[in-house]
Amino acid sequence: MGFMFLFASVVVLFKLMPQPEPTGQVKIFMDGMTATGYLMTLLKVTELVCAIAFISGFFVPLAAVVIFPVIVNIFMFHLFMQPSGLPIAILLVLGDLFLAYYYSERYKPMLKLK
Repeated sequence: MGFMFLFASVVVLFKLMPQPEPTGQVKIFMDGMTATGYLMTLLKVTELVCAIAFISGFFVPLAAVVIFPVIVNIFMFHLFMQPSGLPIAILLVLGDLFLAYYYSERYKPMLKLK
């Protein structure tokens, strides 16, 4: 999961490969994200920081929580707009859920009612 996010973020942030021209709903969605002027950069920097955390093994429980909304959005995007990417999105969801289960003891104090 870490290497997937590392590759995806570095390629977009540093424009290492040409991006395919989106069409239809995907184009509208991507135009909206790009129009904000910050959202795509924020998303890719978040992916990069979490990828570094996953690969290095530092702050993995925190990275798993931070990246979860991004993964949910990736999953929903592929579920509703571009089903061809759904298998990768499912792997990301399963990977993050595995990390949440693996580090569940570290999350318990955060979820404790006081």
